[in-house]
Amino acid sequence: MTVTEDEKPVLELLVRVEDDDEKGPYVKLSEVLEKGQESEQEKEEEKTDSSRFWFWVKLSLLFAFLAALAVVGYIWIGPLIMDKELIPLIQWEIRTFTHPVCGLLVFASVAIFPTILLPSTPSMWIAGMTFGYGYGFLLIISAAAVGVSLPYFIGQLFCHKIQGWLERYPDQAAVLRAAGEGNWLHQFRLVTLIRISPFPYILYNYCSVATRVKYGPYITGSLLGMVPEVFVAIYT
Repeated sequence: MTVTEDEKPVLELLVRVEDDDEKGPYVKLSEVLEKGQESEQEKEEEKTDSSRFWFWVKLSLLFAFLAALAVVGYIWIGPLIMDKELIPLIQWEIRTFTHPVCGLLVFASVAIFPTILLPSTPSMWIAGMTFGYGYGFLLIISAAAVGVSLPYFIGQLFCHKIQGWLERYPDQAAVLRAAGEGNWLHQFRLVTLIRISPFPYILYNYCSVATRVKYGPYITGSLLGMVPEVFVAIYT
């Protein structure tokens, strides 16, 4: 007996589900597998939603904790340090050194401190108290040009290490890497925004090299983005 192509038997795998009925219903195995996959997907979605919820809860608690620390520092710790340490030191420096020497010290500190990861804001205060708003601003902005340029060129020696450090934090480094893309104007805008943002000023001086941003938009965007900070320091 021969079987034509149209009459070839088709095998269908069936799974029997026990029931009270002796013959019991039969269901296709594919339907059982689909139901199992759907239930697994639902469980994964529930886990994802739960993890997202707790992530935002932890993030909110972290920001609340940091905000509380900032308030405590602003109300109690900040004034104590200012009155007991910084203001007497600034007054001693103003009384001890002449204007030319004081200007040289301010210029050197604003230019060198960022390179060795030290804050230069107290030097900006001295510039404002000693030379006023106009000359103090010119002194600070010229020193800041040197202060952001030195880490840029020094960082080129450790470019690969800095890139490896940024790869550990891809989400945080995404904005920094975007500053190295596009044309001159695009890089200038992003560098300016990064300088205005709360991103640490000293760290970006070195990280900018790993983002491939050019020196022209880097220096101009940095100086423009630092103008608000300089004015706040002088008026303080």
